[in-house]
Amino acid sequence: MPDKNKDPNSILIIEDDLVLNHQLKQLLENQSFVVCQCFNGEQGLLTAVSNHFDLILLDISLPQRDGYSVLNTLRKTRQTPVIILTAHGAEEERILGFKNGADDYLPKPFNFTELVLRIEVILRRASGPNHQQPDISVLQHEGLMLDRLKQQVFFHGHAVQLTPIQFKLLWILMQHANHLLSKAQLYRLVMERDFSRYDRSLDMHMSRVRRKLVEVGMPVDRLQTVHGTGYILL
Repeated sequence: MPDKNKDPNSILIIEDDLVLNHQLKQLLENQSFVVCQCFNGEQGLLTAVSNHFDLILLDISLPQRDGYSVLNTLRKTRQTPVIILTAHGAEEERILGFKNGADDYLPKPFNFTELVLRIEVILRRASGPNHQQPDISVLQHEGLMLDRLKQQVFFHGHAVQLTPIQFKLLWILMQHANHLLSKAQLYRLVMERDFSRYDRSLDMHMSRVRRKLVEVGMPVDRLQTVHGTGYILL
């Protein structure tokens, strides 16, 4: 449930199913969120880049401009958290969504209680510093520098644009540099849910983080996958 002592979070719904869009709007407003609706990709993209939202619910199959195109273009200027809504069992949709910068996904039809919980988890991730370590806001390791307050990443002075969940993933790895973290540990620390061997969310985020770091010159072997176990940042 959103904190009633602070300004309500704003959510943009980009969904062409009129019935579902209106149902989501009503249900989210009942949870004290401020909701804006769009019904096609072009309208959704324009609205997303012209306003500030705390989170976006994005359907993949949209008229005028599909969800992948919306997300890919959005990520060039905004790091707003995005949950993609996909067809049930459509693994390719989820993989493409993560490749284009999605933070999470939910297959249709979905349970509304689960949707609200996913939203609240992502909003907590994006809300700022970890309350357990308020004195640490900057981490540095072998040319990497992370500023948690500003959500900024640099490698030898080169800026790296990460989504909130990608930043949290790298932050956790930096906190445990040179130590292997299992997938189960990372799911609990980063995704805030239990690990499932059928869930490839973490793998997709790790792949995006590694690619972005390599693009600014970090050796690819600095962020290693230990197959069947987990990941380690060297």
